[in-house]
Amino acid sequence: MQTEKDNPSSVLGSAALGMLLDRLKSGTFGEVLEDWRWIFGYTRRYKWAVLVYVVLGVVSSSLGLVSAVASKYTIDIITGYQTSKLGLMIALMIGSALFSLVFKSLISRVSTKISLVVNNDIQASIFDKVLDADWLELSRYANGDVLNRFNSDVSTVASNAVSWLPNLVIALYTFFATFFVILHYDVAMALIALASAPALLFSSRWMLKRMRAHNEAVKEMGSHLMTFEAETFYNLDTIKSFGLMERCGVRLRRWQRKFKQVSLDYNLFTIQTEAVLSLLGSAVQLAAFGYCLYLLWSGKIVYGTMTLFLSQSTKLSSTFNTLVGVVPSFLSSAVSARRIRELVQLKKEPHIPSSSALDPFAADGFQVCMSRLTFSYGSGAPVIRQSDFIARPGEIVALVGPSGEGKTTMIRLMLGLVRPQEGRAYLKAGNALEVEMNAETRHLFSYVPQGNTLLSGTVAENLRMVKEDATDDELEEALKLSCAWDFVSQLPNGIHSPLGERGRGLSEGQAQRLAIARAILKDAPVLLLDEATSALDVATERQVLRNIIRQRPNKTCIVTTHRPSVLNLCQRVYRVMDGQVTPLTEEESSRMAMEF
Repeated sequence: MQTEKDNPSSVLGSAALGMLLDRLKSGTFGEVLEDWRWIFGYTRRYKWAVLVYVVLGVVSSSLGLVSAVASKYTIDIITGYQTSKLGLMIALMIGSALFSLVFKSLISRVSTKISLVVNNDIQASIFDKVLDADWLELSRYANGDVLNRFNSDVSTVASNAVSWLPNLVIALYTFFATFFVILHYDVAMALIALASAPALLFSSRWMLKRMRAHNEAVKEMGSHLMTFEAETFYNLDTIKSFGLMERCGVRLRRWQRKFKQVSLDYNLFTIQTEAVLSLLGSAVQLAAFGYCLYLLWSGKIVYGTMTLFLSQSTKLSSTFNTLVGVVPSFLSSAVSARRIRELVQLKKEPHIPSSSALDPFAADGFQVCMSRLTFSYGSGAPVIRQSDFIARPGEIVALVGPSGEGKTTMIRLMLGLVRPQEGRAYLKAGNALEVEMNAETRHLFSYVPQGNTLLSGTVAENLRMVKEDATDDELEEALKLSCAWDFVSQLPNGIHSPLGERGRGLSEGQAQRLAIARAILKDAPVLLLDEATSALDVATERQVLRNIIRQRPNKTCIVTTHRPSVLNLCQRVYRVMDGQVTPLTEEESSRMAMEF
């Protein structure tokens, strides 16, 4: 959600200049420069395009001045009845204006093209780094906040990354060129044209605090609103099933009212300050007009010179406002860059290069082991304490226990998403090679998480996520092993039938069987099923597990479940409760299995 002005006004410029001065005094300006050094890491790739941008801007500004001077001489010629050079002056004036328009169009085209490329570059870089970020670190950010940074902040940076420095150079050139043109004709007039500059600088101080507060309020409220929207649409089925549509509508309108209020407060602040500065600018223009009338009345200038003075004094004031207006772009981009860098600089999850040594032993399967493992989320109480676990190739091993006791945490430890504070979680090959769980061992796992994990697209596209080159026959085999072929074959287009987002159009049990088929298609040595058969009937659940083991006898299968109905298929059962992972005896497992 865009919360910054695309074209900062003189109000924002002067306030931002005050902020800039404050940063210089407080010593935090170095942080802004650091943010811009990061931005320039992207823009330096397009330095030649930026140079072209600057040249086009300088030429366009120069042609504007030529057109203004030509207009002066045209008026002088007409009022003096000196018509001999009238055609030349008119041609020069029109030609300069046309060329200036062409160059401005080229500037807009170049700027837009590069901004889009930079936007895509930054987004692609952030996307890759967020996906590779440490799971616990990333979980500190709400989805709506991440999306806001990914879209709004990247857009702010990209729109200014290429144009900010060229605009500053062009504005400086235009300002000094215009000033010296006026100075050439009259020193006093040049000073009058500059009169609004000190007032703008002095007024920036009192606007600083209010501008900062308004900006922060709008950004924060925008993130809250986007988070609410993302969570609502993601959990739409739950909201509908509980009949919460009206309540969500009320909450949305509440957030909208809050966002509207902070935005209107910001708008009112802008209007009030612009009114004051507009009066100031009008006073300067009135003084310039009065001085021009005096010079004209006293015969010191002619009408053409008066027209030039008035037009260029207005342009000088406008260019100064543009020059100062570059500052909020500078600062807002730095703020957005800082927010983006917080994501980019998230700690990466560990990658252990030696993990590749396990790959040659994949066909023989792996032991999944935990030894004296203790884990807690942050500084909280340990979820798992001093626990051991082992699952061997060819085994189905179950994790049972009440909800919220740590079964899913065990899965996260196996996948290397989180790491123990004490003890070890590792894979062990048949040659006794041991490698700690990390991002590089994850490809040795097939995982079916809780909930619906299907994406919009066809059945085939959902399955081929894990194996792009899979043949239709391979897809059919995986669907048969997961007991999904019966219903998929009845769909209008079979495996090429489209599914809605999150498998809309399928039952929960059908969606689970497709997710299991996807994991089977990957055919990794270790299969993790996290409550992945909860929507299946007992007979189908047992058949699916038998099929998985038959597919590859050396596969290690780990199941978390609340349902003891498959426990008699398991070689080992672990209870996860009160922070302890403890193996159950055969008698305890059998007694638990008899409960269903």
